[in-house]
Amino acid sequence: MQPRTVRLSDGRELLIRQAEASDAAALLNHVEGMCTESDFTTWMPGEFSLTEEQEAELMEQYRADDTKVFMVAIMDDVIAGTLSFSAGNRERLRHRGEFGVGVRRHAWGNGIGGHLMDTLIAWARDGGVIKKINLRVREDNARAVELYRRKGFVLEGTVSREIAADGEFFAVHCMGLEL
Repeated sequence: MQPRTVRLSDGRELLIRQAEASDAAALLNHVEGMCTESDFTTWMPGEFSLTEEQEAELMEQYRADDTKVFMVAIMDDVIAGTLSFSAGNRERLRHRGEFGVGVRRHAWGNGIGGHLMDTLIAWARDGGVIKKINLRVREDNARAVELYRRKGFVLEGTVSREIAADGEFFAVHCMGLEL
């Protein structure tokens, strides 16, 4: 994946590139920050338990696989967002995979999630292996659902009681984009 620079509406630059092993500490900080800032993550604060060494190894694994990509979006020299995509390992499942995206609160409203998704879609099309991109999103995350629809994803189903948070259950929408 080639790095990509985007000019945000406020004039700042956003660099989107593939994550590297040297990003491990910053990535762990990013995930922990997202867990405390959003109710839409699947992790609670403190639940993400990889060590810095394990995170670095994971980034190397992503870089070595043509059906996986882990992107970082850097704004003001800090990771503002991430997107990870992983496809199946078996031959019959290599053509499709699922992604997750997360943006830190200080960077909300700048279109970073959309830029990460555009980069993912271009990466998938350029690679020629991925023919379907899937995602799962809490049904009450209206901003995310609308973003995914604008990017061409369609609702393929809803799974009830998929997430439990603070004694309440939430359904998730399964959405997909055929390339």
